[in-house]
Amino acid sequence: MAAGPGATTDTGPAAGAGEEEGEYVKPFTPEKAKEIVMSLHQPAIFCNMVFDWPARHWTAKHLSEVLHGKQIRFRMGMKSTDTGRTTVPQFETTCGYVEATIEEFLAWNCDHSGISGPFRDYDHSEFWAYADYKYFVRLFEDKTDIFQDVIWSDFGFPGRNGRESTLWIGSLGAHTPCHLDSYGCNLVFQVQGRKRWHLFPPEDTRFLYPTRIPYEESSVFSKVSVVNPDLKRFPQFQKARRHVVTLSPGQVLFVPRHWWHYVECIDPVTVSINSWIELEEDHQARVEEAITRMLVCALKSAEDPHNTRAWLNPTEVGHFWFSSWQLVSCDKSTLARTFVFQFMTSKVVETQELKTNGEDMKKNELNVHHLMEVEQTGSQNLPLETVKQEAAGPFGPDLLPVLPSSEKPPSERGGIFENDDKDCVGKGGEHFGKLHCTKRQRRMSKSENATVGQIASNHATAHCQTFISTDDVLDCVVNPQVTKIVAQLLIQGRSL
Repeated sequence: MAAGPGATTDTGPAAGAGEEEGEYVKPFTPEKAKEIVMSLHQPAIFCNMVFDWPARHWTAKHLSEVLHGKQIRFRMGMKSTDTGRTTVPQFETTCGYVEATIEEFLAWNCDHSGISGPFRDYDHSEFWAYADYKYFVRLFEDKTDIFQDVIWSDFGFPGRNGRESTLWIGSLGAHTPCHLDSYGCNLVFQVQGRKRWHLFPPEDTRFLYPTRIPYEESSVFSKVSVVNPDLKRFPQFQKARRHVVTLSPGQVLFVPRHWWHYVECIDPVTVSINSWIELEEDHQARVEEAITRMLVCALKSAEDPHNTRAWLNPTEVGHFWFSSWQLVSCDKSTLARTFVFQFMTSKVVETQELKTNGEDMKKNELNVHHLMEVEQTGSQNLPLETVKQEAAGPFGPDLLPVLPSSEKPPSERGGIFENDDKDCVGKGGEHFGKLHCTKRQRRMSKSENATVGQIASNHATAHCQTFISTDDVLDCVVNPQVTKIVAQLLIQGRSL
């Protein structure tokens, strides 16, 4: 089986799952699933792990009945067409917003009857709608029993359910701009319809031209429109290794820490549920975020306290003023834990580097004899041996690797969205004991050496600038690699 770009996989219990006395058995125990999640460094798709979840049947129609009459916020964006493509990312600050019920969304989306409803100002042929980042604890505040319908404990996280999850409902073309999450790793359960994911590894950060404007806590955006890049303005983007995969109902995508991702809905109606899993490495990331928040909000709010729309993501409105004391209030225990974690992992790296015995190294290599035959191509960007190692290990018919792809962005293939005129629905109808991360740390150290080069490249645009804006200053001052260095200095100074 393969998880090639655009490929779909049969995720019914019978596909790759064993049977025992008529009952389906999940391919991974909770302990094994957690081991995979906490040690894997590349995206992967879990199959046959959620066939018994009640949330498997959470279609938009079902949710409209559960949340009958409850208004939620939909983000409205322009659909891209062959004649109207843009090389500028459609950030949330440029979108419109509508308060509506899911029933009203379905009427506008399916029946195209939005003439008199809340969507009346948005022609369905020109706009998409996205109810994104809907936290269960707010959405189902009076229906908390529903939290039990999501069973993340199957992935080795006891007690984790809908309470720690977010819901996403979108129409064809709805998407999130390319970004990375500062904290944790991500598990994404696709309930209804399909989504196409464009992913880039953290070591390619310098090729994605990171920016903190618009500002959103714990999100670093890319200046590049990854489906229609402006290569004259962002020439280094050509070096980024794109991984493309289509996530279908019943599948769960694992997104490792700090992997960039752009996600687009490619069916008329899509429903997803995700949870961000906290990691030990997040301690330093929280210090970095406090530094970023203090600098961004202090500089931009001083510039014009009444005009936040141009630089502050709508999700942050009403919260950014906390930043002036957030860094100071960062508790000492977090700093201490971060310092201890850094000390321990640095010792692990030193120990690993001291090992020169070839046999020791071989024990850490992945078994290439179980390499899967996958349809994803374009791995020429990586050394063959590296690709083989990353494609082996725990993979099989129930855990599909997401590998580099040579496939061009949809905009270069002649169409932004794919739609087979049917809503992909399942057969039913419708945020430890972590293994050490020395491999990732060695990879990241390479990019740290390119800090100055990356910051300079962020401003190597095709346009002659006659002045330096606060955005330009912030792109340098709060560049992720700069704040990482500042955080390390701060942690070390407070730990002496």
